Amino acid sequence: MSTRAFPLSARVRMRGFSIVTGIFLLVVLSALGAFMVVFTGLQQNTVQVDILGVRAYYAARAGLNWAMYQALDPDNPGSATPAACPAGTIAQGALAGSLAPFAVNVGCETFDSTEANRTIRVYRITSTACNQASCPGTPDNAYVERRVIATLAKCKDPTAPPRYECGP
Repeated sequence: MSTRAFPLSARVRMRGFSIVTGIFLLVVLSALGAFMVVFTGLQQNTVQVDILGVRAYYAARAGLNWAMYQALDPDNPGSATPAACPAGTIAQGALAGSLAPFAVNVGCETFDSTEANRTIRVYRITSTACNQASCPGTPDNAYVERRVIATLAKCKDPTAPPRYECGP
């Protein structure tokens, strides 16, 4: 009786099986590693664009706050007529800190009405911020734009000097 469990011909046929299994495992593990690297890069890019979006929102809010301040006209309370419609552009780099890469475009529309002797001016202010030199810009992979709209009203009474404010 032979001490071998398998005849020689069966052993010769099984000799390359472990190499095929090893190569298969290396290919599968390499593919998983490559997928994880790509997925991690996409995830980091998504987070960076989200942060840019939040910063663009606050840049648009800064433009909106500037326009609302101009519309409410606190520097000229002695005028009988409401302030003109504030509009303009805040150039890229004019905002400080983390908002510096954003340009802001502020637009405005007004609607006037009269109640008794009071003049009521309604302002519709639109502030658009983007991370390019002018808004709206040319979209690309890193382009971010946010728009904020506000409506406010100012009442003036020409018969109520010296501040011409409307009463309750």
